[in-house]
Amino acid sequence: MKSNFIDHVRICCRSGKGGAGSSHLLRMRGDAEGGPDGGDGGRGGHVIIEGNKQMWTLLHLRYKKHIMSGHGKSGSKSESTGAQGKDEVIYVPLGTVVKDAETDEIQFEITEHGEQQILTPGGRGGRGNVHFKSSTNQTPRYSQPGELGREEWKILELKVLADVGLVGFPNAGKSTLLSVVSAAKPEIANYPFTTLVPNLGIVGYRDHQSFVMADIPGIIEGAHEGKGLGLRFLRHIERNSILLFMVPADSDDVVKEYQILLNELTQYNPELLDKSRVLAVSKCDMLDEELETELAATIDLDIPVVYISSVSQKGISELKDVLWEKMQA
Repeated sequence: MKSNFIDHVRICCRSGKGGAGSSHLLRMRGDAEGGPDGGDGGRGGHVIIEGNKQMWTLLHLRYKKHIMSGHGKSGSKSESTGAQGKDEVIYVPLGTVVKDAETDEIQFEITEHGEQQILTPGGRGGRGNVHFKSSTNQTPRYSQPGELGREEWKILELKVLADVGLVGFPNAGKSTLLSVVSAAKPEIANYPFTTLVPNLGIVGYRDHQSFVMADIPGIIEGAHEGKGLGLRFLRHIERNSILLFMVPADSDDVVKEYQILLNELTQYNPELLDKSRVLAVSKCDMLDEELETELAATIDLDIPVVYISSVSQKGISELKDVLWEKMQA
């Protein structure tokens, strides 16, 4: 079954041609040879991209590969400017990055609701003959044609915008945690790569406050080289302000597993080290107090460590407090 979560599309944008300028000469009763009064042509339509906070996928562009805006109208007499071509507006989720398909160069990204950027500008309208009148040429009979529109291929990539991004190996309990702390209903099962697309959830906090948590598909060793789900989802982590690492309590070595995860992120993008980090040791319902104390003695890290169980709700409130405090710092 195909997923509705599409985070990468390639589209062709064609902007409108500018309208031609007019070469009209004024004709009035008693003045058969009046001066030039040709108006300018209208601008061709732009292809525009606009951020929409109600959207979370690029699915609507998967089957609409060609985006075309309207052509400008020609100018006319009485220095009348032609109508502009109709702009074509593409709505995208916040966190969408636009790249040139030929050079792979990032051009801009959309991060605000209602933010607009011109993807492909329309051609300029031609100038009418009124602009070419001079002391030596009182009745110019020529005008400019409209400028041609452009055809450009663009790549749109979505990087999920969330306050907290869940980072962990497959089966670390990320989806279960998200389902417990929010109304999100990710698929949960006891096998690797249950999560094949990022899931977002709104986490309620004290005094009717909330924050957004994203469950990113599981990382494996070598993900930065494209292994497993690899680079396809590592980019989503770039947009999260806090990284919540999750390592299960039954791991052979919690600290080593955390270091492997951190190394994968660092190899992908060293700037990720600048983000706030929290470690949640999950599945602690299988530990008694003595075992948890023994485990805690083996974990010596310079980041907050919280022991949780999504099943028994152990440590969930404490985890929310730690995350909220990090967000306010």
